[in-house]
Amino acid sequence: MAPLTWFRRHLVVIFGLLTLGYLLLPNVVVTVFSFNDPAGRFNYAWNEFSTDAWSRPCGVDGLCASLALSLQLALWSTLAATVLGTMTAFALARYRFRARGAVNSLIFLPMAMPEVVMAASLLTLFLNMGARLGFWTVLIAHIMFCLSFVVTAVKARVMSMDPRLEQAAQDLYAGPAQTFLRVTLPIAWPGIAAGALLAFALSFDDFIITNFTAGSTVTFPMYVWGSAQRGTPVQINVVGTAMFLVAVLVVVVSMAVGNGRKRMKA
Repeated sequence: MAPLTWFRRHLVVIFGLLTLGYLLLPNVVVTVFSFNDPAGRFNYAWNEFSTDAWSRPCGVDGLCASLALSLQLALWSTLAATVLGTMTAFALARYRFRARGAVNSLIFLPMAMPEVVMAASLLTLFLNMGARLGFWTVLIAHIMFCLSFVVTAVKARVMSMDPRLEQAAQDLYAGPAQTFLRVTLPIAWPGIAAGALLAFALSFDDFIITNFTAGSTVTFPMYVWGSAQRGTPVQINVVGTAMFLVAVLVVVVSMAVGNGRKRMKA
């Protein structure tokens, strides 16, 4: 009965670890095949261990250019969506105005609508406006669908804030700008950061909307899709592994900083 009792006590932990392993399995496969030396054009079967792809991450024409373009689009769209989304979230959470309920409903439409429908609608809009498809049309499209996710994340944080903290700052003769910078913004910052990280990931990873609005512009997801048709270079796995490691590093550093602040307050 002892093994059965131990299993029952640790059932949640066991299932949590199994779920985590299931989620991380594709990343493990990508990492393993980044050290592969494929026999043909496709990096789908293990041949032999090699570090050539890691020593030449830009050894394939167009890969690093598409990666730089995706990073540039993700940074600019994240910056714009975070600023606009934060202001929208504060307006929806703090103020009452006409059509506030309609605006709340419209915010969720880009998240609920299928991407292919949104992509076709944006393409129709740009063509009717006579816009030239390229970097700017992709950037506008990315800001549009990232905005909803930022508003949702920041609004949830703002609605959970205690208004008495801001009132206390005002009672201590803090001005509106000082109250916002020293009280409101630090409290709302976790929601803003979460929305920004989510917007960056969505923008960098998007393919469907980008494919409709890019014209001749080639982002990294489009490059991967095109490479899958004619031969997948190992460098794609290298870039994927590097991005995964950077994301893990960001999470670990943020957790360490948060734990350090909690210890200092304690």
